[in-house]
Amino acid sequence: MPLSWWLIGALLALSVLVAVGAYLGPTWGLVTGLLSVAGIGAIFAAASVVIRLDSRELVVGRARIELSYLSAAVPLDRVAAERRTGIDADARAFLVVRPYVPGAVEITLDDPDDPVPYWLVSSRDPARFASALSAAIRAKGGLH
Repeated sequence: MPLSWWLIGALLALSVLVAVGAYLGPTWGLVTGLLSVAGIGAIFAAASVVIRLDSRELVVGRARIELSYLSAAVPLDRVAAERRTGIDADARAFLVVRPYVPGAVEITLDDPDDPVPYWLVSSRDPARFASALSAAIRAKGGLH
């Protein structure tokens, strides 16, 4: 999560601390403030997406796909990613995008039995992610 979201979460927890503390006393205010911080942290942790690439598969959050079913990985800057999630989007695509991450990687699938044409995955460093993924696909025998 971006720092600004953490700041908003901290301000929310502070407001809970002050409101409850003013009504029920400082002990209850501190307890509910700490519980608010813990809850906000848990929500942010649950919303995070881990991307893992190894010699066999790509894992994005809970989704996984073998590299043999991939044919290309193209890095997209902020403008291209916005177009690909907007006007140039394909409704059949698999999207794992975050509004606070400007770049993305478009991963083209090569599986005639899969109706999903591509995956679009947010990345803070799309060029590096696409390069690593392309190298892994080539090593696996993909990239036609």
